[in-house]
Amino acid sequence: MKRVFGIAGWSGSGKTTLLRALIPALLARGLSVSTIKHAHHDFDIDKPGKDSFIHRTSGAHEVMISSAHRFALMHELRSVPEPSLTDLVARLEPVDIVLVEGFKFDPIAKIEVHRPSLGKPPIWPEDMHIVAVATDSPLPHCDRTVHDLSDIPSLADIVMDRASALEAAG
Repeated sequence: MKRVFGIAGWSGSGKTTLLRALIPALLARGLSVSTIKHAHHDFDIDKPGKDSFIHRTSGAHEVMISSAHRFALMHELRSVPEPSLTDLVARLEPVDIVLVEGFKFDPIAKIEVHRPSLGKPPIWPEDMHIVAVATDSPLPHCDRTVHDLSDIPSLADIVMDRASALEAAG
């Protein structure tokens, strides 16, 4: 079982910026880290005219691109339901921790990135899985641990302490 921890928040709140700081902080502590990013829109990592794009748009179920530096696997769902977070985590190689950006309503421990200046409501009152809030403003009515967004060591401690194995869906 892989240990999983989430970073949740509304679009523009700074989730990716926090992950950009958390990943090297966890690596410096000797952990191996992978990430999963959820997109709420259609996305494409391929380019029209490339061989892999032609393979995929011709109907291939999966297309893998490989080089001496990296490989990428594209899997077309073609009317099949979106895989669950558990299914996606299971596809990853073993690591010490998987950081998940998005999946804000999945039942995993997570930090909410909340910026009141965005005008969006906080998620933490409705989600019992949010164990802490990272913010750039005081949150006097928050019933979770509140940390400054720049306090990466404390946020990394939370991730290390609260990451847990994702239960297989049955």
